[in-house]
Amino acid sequence: MVPEVSAWLDQAEADFKTAKDNIRSRNYYASVIFSQQCAEKGLKALFILIKKEVPPKIHDLVELGRLIQAPPEIVSPASALSGTYFSSRYPDAIPEIPAKYYTKEKAEQHLKEAEVILRWASKKIRS
Repeated sequence: MVPEVSAWLDQAEADFKTAKDNIRSRNYYASVIFSQQCAEKGLKALFILIKKEVPPKIHDLVELGRLIQAPPEIVSPASALSGTYFSSRYPDAIPEIPAKYYTKEKAEQHLKEAEVILRWASKKIRS
């Protein structure tokens, strides 16, 4: 595996673990941040493998998926996670601050979305 691809995938896996750990410690908004980051880095790892170039500095998971021709079953969770890039970080992005808005249920749902994307990207990379 190309070292850059491996580095991005390894960090995506670490972000996934951190997202899970944050649910256990009831830091739900932080879990959402790391779920989004996990998916983004997984997609960017696959982008590097496919395109043989540095991925664009964007956070739009749907656009990243489009650039690597992700199937619909990846585009759907990517769409759900994409908006969390802002809503989980900034107190003025949604009506409530992220620390109050994100519940355990929402964090768990976003973790599942990240897992779908990470597993798909990892499988594509390792095949």
